[in-house]
Amino acid sequence: MSDESFQDEVLSELGDDRLQEIAGLLGTDSGGARELVGSSVTELSGELRSAAAEPASADEVRAAVTEVSTAEPPLQGVAAFGGLVGGGLMAGVLAKLAKPAADAVAKKTGIPAPTVNRAVELLVPVVLAVLTKRAATRKGGGLGDLLGGGGAKK
Repeated sequence: MSDESFQDEVLSELGDDRLQEIAGLLGTDSGGARELVGSSVTELSGELRSAAAEPASADEVRAAVTEVSTAEPPLQGVAAFGGLVGGGLMAGVLAKLAKPAADAVAKKTGIPAPTVNRAVELLVPVVLAVLTKRAATRKGGGLGDLLGGGGAKK
């Protein structure tokens, strides 16, 4: 698995309506929104991998991965869990990592940080849904299996 397939799954889960919402937020077309989503997903997964490697946050990330991996039944679509409220530990971890990921994307793209931050906030529940679906089909895997292997892009 590559990060790109993870990105593809996030884009698929995001759907055209939410992609258009992000495009409108950015003042761009769907192609520009797709690029931002791809960059954001790469940064967010990199932040998650980095957090898993840091002694101060590793236990929290491990617990979040375990929780996602044992969630039953798997969530069905973004609307099924009402954003971050129903996401448990992983939602909290992703929410903490959203701002650093958004800041990195803003720095790379030149898009204002508050705009990127809002787009990444829209992506967090989508990323959570994809992680949960992946966990349901890959029992016993760790974070690398959920994100698609490979190291952090930092």
